[in-house]
Amino acid sequence: MTPPPPPPPLGRPRRKDAPVLSPVLDDTELAVAVDALAQGRWTRVRTLLAETGEDWDRRGHRLTVLGRNPACAAWASDWQLAEPDSGDAATLLACAHVHSAVRGKGSAEAADEACRAAARMLPDDPTPWLGVLLLARHSGTVDEREHAFDQIRARHPDHHHAHHLMTACLAEHQQGDADDPLHQVYDFAAWAAEQAPADSPLAVLPVIAHAERYRVLAAAGIEPSDPAASGHWSTRRARQAMKAAFDWWLEWEGEDHPRGKIDLNFLAHAKFHEGRMVEAAALFHRIGPHVTPAPWAYPSRDAKKAFKAARDAAFRST
Repeated sequence: MTPPPPPPPLGRPRRKDAPVLSPVLDDTELAVAVDALAQGRWTRVRTLLAETGEDWDRRGHRLTVLGRNPACAAWASDWQLAEPDSGDAATLLACAHVHSAVRGKGSAEAADEACRAAARMLPDDPTPWLGVLLLARHSGTVDEREHAFDQIRARHPDHHHAHHLMTACLAEHQQGDADDPLHQVYDFAAWAAEQAPADSPLAVLPVIAHAERYRVLAAAGIEPSDPAASGHWSTRRARQAMKAAFDWWLEWEGEDHPRGKIDLNFLAHAKFHEGRMVEAAALFHRIGPHVTPAPWAYPSRDAKKAFKAARDAAFRST
């Protein structure tokens, strides 16, 4: 019997998939529910959330993605009318209101109240407070962001999305200053990574912080708008953070994390701009077509084009 062909070398995909820019990422069950909700079939969403249970990172990911659909509020309202005691329906409606407010199409006050109503129905669930934090990220005060973040951590200390949001917020403080290596976002990321369990993807947070800081500095004209022309990823501190995160990823066994592709995109972006093409190629291979806007869009770039150009260059060099 002829043995099967060997797998492609590390970093080389079987085919060059076109980048896919979708918040669903690689969650196929969520993709089915998104399509069902767009057609008004909220019962499929009810089943999905029941199956998700208390996997808080996955639940938060699924609800915030579902809430992006402009028609979500209408269908979630129908669900809530049919099942007024459903905390899942209340949380989905809250997420829909948050996204509507962030788009400038709805009331921030109404979205905040919807989140707090959901939180009262599901006191152990961090997801309604994630909605508050998403809202505060765009229109709230520092105190409001910190309060929401504290509420999330009280329920799930290493909540992935919440830590990413706080990192982005903190990176914007003192945005007109020079690139201070002691900036508070780096302290926050280091603290969170140290506090998290050994198998937590928050180990990558210092890399996230570095990319978010670049976004702010580039927008202020302190760093070049082309990340390839920036020395932001060549400092000693940057190299240490990226090596630690890459070494952690090589040993990590949690490839099924619902937001894992986001971390891989940040890490591939960092390794590519550091000039570590073999490592970047390995990451691109794991990412597949699942490109994320952050950090490839930083600052004001076409994420899909930037991702594809970097991926092609990394594969050519290995």
